[in-house]
Amino acid sequence: MALKATIYKAELQIADMDRNYYQEHILTLARHPSETDERMMIRLLAFAIHASESLTFTKGLFDTDEPDLWQKDLTGAIELWIEVGQPDEKRLMKACGRSERVIVYSYSATSHIWYKQIANKLDRAKNLTVINIPADASAQLEALAQRNMQLQCTIQDGQIYLTDSVNTVLVEREDFKALR
Repeated sequence: MALKATIYKAELQIADMDRNYYQEHILTLARHPSETDERMMIRLLAFAIHASESLTFTKGLFDTDEPDLWQKDLTGAIELWIEVGQPDEKRLMKACGRSERVIVYSYSATSHIWYKQIANKLDRAKNLTVINIPADASAQLEALAQRNMQLQCTIQDGQIYLTDSVNTVLVEREDFKALR
């Protein structure tokens, strides 16, 4: 018998002063049986950082041909492809060929080792950005995970604050690879 996804609901209020984006999103996240709360919260963080009306969660771990999130234009062309974790370089190069922009959010304590192993192979990917979320911040994000969440995200001067009105997490991204 196949295990089913666990459904999480999030009411996410975003105040992104860097992009002048202020919106509330009611989100449903399907957490794959093999996915941790930490990974799911990184997906939610990635949504908050790039939020738009056309950014959507995909089948993710349920479909290996799709990213964790993507944004498509009206013709169906992929504008933004977002991966969470430590995908291999072949997957990333394929994604770079299919999308205008590709962003990876890595979050493990071993992210530096993973990136060092594939960095040379990704040099020619001009539309790829790799961002690391420090391990302490991702652990704090994991602690915010609940089946029903009411979260506020504030982004200003590149700093990201995510709060559930009791606990606040400051996320300071570390750029491994930025767009050229």
